[in-house]
Amino acid sequence: MYSAEGIGKTIEKAIENALFELKASRDDVDIKVINEGGLFKKAKVIVTISEDAREKYQKKPAKSDNIETKEFVVDERKFFDEQKENNKNEKAEKPKKEKSQQSDVALVQEDSSKSAAKSRIDKEVDPYEFLKGFFEAAGKTVTINVTEDDKYIHYSVEGEDLGDLIGRRGDAFFAISRLLTIVCGKTEKKLLLDIGGFKEKRVTTLTELAKRTAEKVAKSGRYMKLAPMNASDRRIIHTALQDDERVTTLSKGNEPQRYVIVFPKHED
Repeated sequence: MYSAEGIGKTIEKAIENALFELKASRDDVDIKVINEGGLFKKAKVIVTISEDAREKYQKKPAKSDNIETKEFVVDERKFFDEQKENNKNEKAEKPKKEKSQQSDVALVQEDSSKSAAKSRIDKEVDPYEFLKGFFEAAGKTVTINVTEDDKYIHYSVEGEDLGDLIGRRGDAFFAISRLLTIVCGKTEKKLLLDIGGFKEKRVTTLTELAKRTAEKVAKSGRYMKLAPMNASDRRIIHTALQDDERVTTLSKGNEPQRYVIVFPKHED
């Protein structure tokens, strides 16, 4: 389940109720306000897990035992073959059995070939090697620093003339970051990329914007709408204000015009 409806006396309470039902973190969801509530009405929201965060909420399917299934099919076929040949003489039966044994061997060899091919396909691409090759192909001389904590592996790329690989408002940067995740597949820890200090500067800039907006909302008592942002930028805004007792945040609209609204927080 990736979406849940939340109802409460305030928008904030409605969001909390929906998050509880989804068992999800606020950083991983998008929020749509259905009803802001009022004197005689309760607030109502729809909370949906963001597409870039759904992977960690997916249930892993149980692995099927393909070997046992294939062995059963072979045995069953052999059983009916033997029943069919009961009335034939031993001389005629012998070549049939040899043919069946050859078929079984061929099946096992085919199985082994498929397993080996699948192993080659599923082999993980090393993120460091991918980034090194990517920037070499782009004609950039860079240094890649790798740090790691309990949840994340950080790849910080430093070098000259990296502006074209960051792009306007980070468009190229986010595309490269997404490509890194796709190419390297599932990893135990989430991969985080920074190019030329862009991510760190972006976090600082958006955190300051969030705090300035919170101040204005708290003083005026009226909500403010920010410019459309991508999911990563919206998450920075939500995170920056999640502990602010004066305001609450939610995302609204459809991609790529989805934006953040900062609301004053009212007492229940």
